[in-house]
Amino acid sequence: MTLHFLNARLIDPETLEDRNGSLTIANGVIAALDGTAPEGAQIVDCGGKCLAPGIVDLGVKIGEPGERHRESFRSAGLAAAAGGVTTIIARPDTHPAIDTPEVLEFVTRRAAEASPVRIRHMAALTKGRAGREMTEIGFLLDAGAVAFTDADAVSTDTKALARAFTYARSLGALVICHPQEPGLSKGSAVTSGKFASLRGLPGVHPMAERMGFDRDMGLVEMTGVRYHADQVTSARTLPALERAKANGFDVTAGVSIHHLTLNEIDVGDYRTFFKFTPPLRSEEDRLAVVDAVGSGLIDVIASMHTPADEESKRLPFEEAAAGAVALETFLPAAIRLYHSGALTLPQLWRAMALNPARRLGLPQGRLSLGAPADLVLFDPDAPFVLDRFTLRSKSKNTPFDGSRMEGKVLATYVGGKRVFAAGE
Repeated sequence: MTLHFLNARLIDPETLEDRNGSLTIANGVIAALDGTAPEGAQIVDCGGKCLAPGIVDLGVKIGEPGERHRESFRSAGLAAAAGGVTTIIARPDTHPAIDTPEVLEFVTRRAAEASPVRIRHMAALTKGRAGREMTEIGFLLDAGAVAFTDADAVSTDTKALARAFTYARSLGALVICHPQEPGLSKGSAVTSGKFASLRGLPGVHPMAERMGFDRDMGLVEMTGVRYHADQVTSARTLPALERAKANGFDVTAGVSIHHLTLNEIDVGDYRTFFKFTPPLRSEEDRLAVVDAVGSGLIDVIASMHTPADEESKRLPFEEAAAGAVALETFLPAAIRLYHSGALTLPQLWRAMALNPARRLGLPQGRLSLGAPADLVLFDPDAPFVLDRFTLRSKSKNTPFDGSRMEGKVLATYVGGKRVFAAGE
């Protein structure tokens, strides 16, 4: 089917343009920009609303295999479509971990059968994510792995990590790490400081992130591996990231939408929906990281979608599971940064769509001729109050429950096929 979108506010992350125009898609790709409607095309009048590339979400946890009660491929795909996410990059921190070609082939097949959006998988860097013995990186690449990560399981065996980095470098594989010094961060629940002391909660100093990043940069310099830091959340890490890029290392960095829009005070009176890994930072750190996204120093914004059931969240703060669902709240939470004047819509979509696609070598995330017709039509000004029980994810652990938000997805398209429409 040929679709012609007119009266659209085009958000182009490549040119950083925010302009009025039209767009035509045919045979699953973008066929024309700012042209007239082809004969027989179905007309979609955007009514001045925003049309942007679908979000490429780097770092989504899905419960299959092992925790399907928390999230399945189908529920994650439906939530993603409703949130304007057209490509999910799934994490391997499942039970068992995605650390063999057989498990990777199983989840790839299940995702293709169940999800209305695209799902690509990362594989574990070490067996069982234990940090001791590297996985079969070459075979996993052949089976479709787009990157290798142990997620938030940080290895204490630097020699084993160096071997894995060296082998990944020989195959051109991308390694994604969680920069954190594991000894300092063990058992922590919040960022250390006055607030943590007043609440009597075990804290970790933000320097633990910087120390973990510095160790990783030493290994990157030694091995030459392609490296991505999944979450840089502290101002103390930014100078080291800037030096690494200036030194010519193949290094990029990401941050979660929660660390861009919330701070440590939001934990309030032990609200476990605000418990994250790493923990929420100070307002000064948050502002510094937002500025780093605007300058391009931090490349990627991700949802870091982490479903948790009620039983694992309704515990004392120290014992509660960390993380939040975010596939549906990703876009409206990001729009907060637009309405505050911190970031433009093209800057947001550069970090949420274009840069993650580029880093992984995917063709998505663009409004250019021949690019896949993965699109989101949204109204950045539409207000609503979030009710977590309306979320399509199986788990409902969101810090935005009851929050006043702006930014509603009107329609989502994957390969030119509409997979979500508001009100249907």
